[in-house]
Amino acid sequence: MNAPIGPQGAALVVGGTGISGSALTRELVAQGWRTISLSRREVSPQDGIESVRADLTDPQSVQAALAGLNPTHVYFTAWSRMPTEAENISVNAGMVRNVLDAVGPSGTLEHVALVTGLKHYLGPFEAYGTGATRDTPFHEDEPRLDAPNFYYAQEDELWRAADLYDFGWSVHRSHTMIGHAIGNAMNLGQTLAAQAALSRAEGTPFIFPGNEVQWNGVTDVTDSGLLARQMVWAATTPGLPSQAYNTANGDVFRWRWMWPRIAELLGVEAEGFSERPRPLEEQMAGKADAWRQLVEREGLAEPDLSRVASWWHTDSDLNRPVECFTDMSRSRNAGFTGHADTLASFAALFDTLRAERVIPA
Repeated sequence: MNAPIGPQGAALVVGGTGISGSALTRELVAQGWRTISLSRREVSPQDGIESVRADLTDPQSVQAALAGLNPTHVYFTAWSRMPTEAENISVNAGMVRNVLDAVGPSGTLEHVALVTGLKHYLGPFEAYGTGATRDTPFHEDEPRLDAPNFYYAQEDELWRAADLYDFGWSVHRSHTMIGHAIGNAMNLGQTLAAQAALSRAEGTPFIFPGNEVQWNGVTDVTDSGLLARQMVWAATTPGLPSQAYNTANGDVFRWRWMWPRIAELLGVEAEGFSERPRPLEEQMAGKADAWRQLVEREGLAEPDLSRVASWWHTDSDLNRPVECFTDMSRSRNAGFTGHADTLASFAALFDTLRAERVIPA
């Protein structure tokens, strides 16, 4: 574990097997970093990546896993979903604290990048978009909402540790992530791919699960590779202040435009919003056996539907009562001009899922 620091530095990716963390580890390895991935479960070896395991909620487990690693940069991409926001705050803020208190005293830490999201502007899942929200596009300097929010608690832990251990920081407020990660709790693109695979197998339409606001409103999403590039840029560009950055592809769309195009990519018949939302938790109830049969028939890789699709999260995204998109001026003005074409992001994800036999060809 005490391999020499690479030409760019030593990067610790917390949550390195997740949707944003896996994209980030690939980016770091490609740039020549010594890359360490910290996760809860054992993973298959990957070229250029050192894997360590720890229970992030256990300070002793984290201390033992990270002893002697001395990263120069930490990228925190992990979170744990709890039943209430009070529990989210306690657990998720605690995970940030445990990691930074384990690596901060070494004195090697230069920058910590934290991934959060648009719940910063919308409020927590249990009160999602129901109170006062900010006008679109969302801007980074808007004040916090007057509601408990685990993203705020994570930021507070980041700022506390930055003062204590003297490192720079960035917060990256991504929108809905488009990327590949089996077992991820928030994965809209992969969820839609699973929905379409089941719809195609059963000969039923690909039904938009969301409400009229999302069907007609303007929105954006975040490609996981774009997020990775922005995080590395923020962590390594000299002279940048410690601050938050919105992270989205840079284009905007309406689901009424995007839905039929996704359906075409996935080979199914699109059916849009009609009269009322038709959430996936209703549409896909009891489909676990149908998925297992599809996996066996097509020779697919993952028989557990719950590890491929997160119906609840996609339902949350596509049933928000308010329009959602972000302003990207801050990072653009600072020099980050990366962007991604959203339809191309979906197409690339679906190609990856087919290649890895997650969905049928």
